[in-house]
Amino acid sequence: MVSRGDVGDRRLILLVDEQPARQAQLAGALEQDGFSIRLVSAGAEAQRLIDEARLVLLVLGPAGGPARALLQHLMARDDDGHRPSLIALIPAEERAAVVAVLRLGAEVVRTPVDPEELSVRVERCLQERQRMEALLTRVNALERLSITDGLTQVHNHRYFQDRLREEFRRAQRYDDPLSLILIDLDHFKRFNDDHGHQVGDVVLRDVAASLQRNVRETDLLARYGGEEFAILLPRTPLAGALTVAERVWRELGVLHTGPERTLRVTASVGVASFPHHAVGNAEQLVRSADESLYRAKHEGRNRICVHSALASSPERPASP
Repeated sequence: MVSRGDVGDRRLILLVDEQPARQAQLAGALEQDGFSIRLVSAGAEAQRLIDEARLVLLVLGPAGGPARALLQHLMARDDDGHRPSLIALIPAEERAAVVAVLRLGAEVVRTPVDPEELSVRVERCLQERQRMEALLTRVNALERLSITDGLTQVHNHRYFQDRLREEFRRAQRYDDPLSLILIDLDHFKRFNDDHGHQVGDVVLRDVAASLQRNVRETDLLARYGGEEFAILLPRTPLAGALTVAERVWRELGVLHTGPERTLRVTASVGVASFPHHAVGNAEQLVRSADESLYRAKHEGRNRICVHSALASSPERPASP
């Protein structure tokens, strides 16, 4: 393989041709126009390097050859717009191949090649790809915003509800356990009344960060509303949920928060789990966790409680 240019170059072109002399001639013409070219032979090597390139420039060889096989490979891929752009150089008389490539949504340059035409088409392909990538970046950013709580940067309530229903259906279908932890900061109104809402916002952000550090990658953390947070635990039975609940609760108990890190928080925690005869749907799972949270508040706050219909062991009051 001959390599010209940096793989990280945003104008990198993978030039695939079965004829080295013609390949070198095409590369020389494109390099004069400022493009970075990586030369590869058709076949397994080209298939392996396809995703490193922003554009694949494929010169079709004889029927049955490796370049034709590579074209079929590219046409068969379904990457939802993430595959590299493609320009196929096809003999003018091969109408069927031209039509097939056009149907793929790729560019066609008929051979013999006009170097100026090729350069213009390459530039246009790269510009179009850049626009598509910028659009995809904006779409992804908007999607993240739509599911993220603006203050705490954890998932928002709407996304939690969507995932809750999805995970509950999955748990029912595959007979998997599913648990839910609800966490409510005790006497949070005092932070706002005594120190102002801006300090209250700092506390919420610090609490969210502490929770995020202490949940597992498989768990879903969301701001449920106000000073309340939810942790959804797929494939986790009650015993595992209690372990997570105690860990996050203890970490909140030693958290120093506020602008000067002099404020302390405590939290009441409610836990519910599926499968259980008292939990037949997603709404009942939330209701059970909420009832256990209410009991933790009623019994003195700063403790973990399990819904009475689920409890098989004593609740965990505590002093961290």
